[in-house]
Amino acid sequence: MNGMLATVLGVGFVLGLRHALDPDHVVAVTTMASEKTGVRRTSMIGALWGLGHALSLGLAGGAILALRLSVPPSMGEALEASVGLMLVALGTVAVRRALRWRLHAHPHAHDGEVHVHFHAHSPGRPEAHHHAHLLGGGLRPFLVGLVHGLAGSAGLALLALSAAPSLTVGLAYLAVFSVGSIAGMLILSGLMSLPLGYLEARYAASYRGLQLVAGGVSVAFGLYLLAVHSWAGAVGRAGSS
Repeated sequence: MNGMLATVLGVGFVLGLRHALDPDHVVAVTTMASEKTGVRRTSMIGALWGLGHALSLGLAGGAILALRLSVPPSMGEALEASVGLMLVALGTVAVRRALRWRLHAHPHAHDGEVHVHFHAHSPGRPEAHHHAHLLGGGLRPFLVGLVHGLAGSAGLALLALSAAPSLTVGLAYLAVFSVGSIAGMLILSGLMSLPLGYLEARYAASYRGLQLVAGGVSVAFGLYLLAVHSWAGAVGRAGSS
C-alpha cells in the first residue's frame, strides 16, 4: 500500500508539473507576465496563478470525488469556453497597454556625429508609478488560476478516482497535483522574467512589441477555444435532446 501511495503521489506531482505547461495556461501567464519585469514580480504571477488553480481544483475536484458527482459534458464545455473568454479579455488588455506606448527618437551628438536613439514610452504619463494595483498585481492572476482550475477539475477528479485505490489517496493525489502545478508555473514564470527584463532594459520598443504579440496570441487562442467548446457544447445539447 505504501509503495502504491508513493507511486500515485509521485505521478500526481509530475503530471502537475506537466499540467502547468498546457497551452491555455502558458498563454494566460505569458500575457500577464509580459506586463511585468523582474524575477520577483513575474514569478509572483505564476505563483498566484498556481494558488488560484489549486484552490478551485481542490474544492471542485474534491467535491466531485467525495460526493461521486457527475458533471454534465455541457457544463464542462461551458467552463472550457469561459477560459477562452478569459484569454480574449487578457489579450485585449495587453494589446491596449502595448498600443499606449509610442516610439520616440532622440538625436544626440557625439564627437561631431549625430546618433539617433529610440525609446518607447507612454505619452502623457509620468515615469514614476510604483503603487500596486490589486487587479493588475495579485488578484488578476489568482482569478485566472481559479477559472483554469474549475475548467479542469472534472477531468482531473475522474483521473484521480480511476487511479487511486481509495478516496483518501484520490484527494491526496489532487493535492500533490496542485502542488506540482504551482511549482511548474512558478519555474516557468521565473524563467520568463529573464528575457523580459533584458528586453525592457535594453530594447524598450522590442519589449512593447513582444507585449503586443503576446496579447494578440492570447486573443486568437481564446477565440479558438471559445469556438471549439461552444460548438462542442451545442452538439452535445442537440444530441441529448
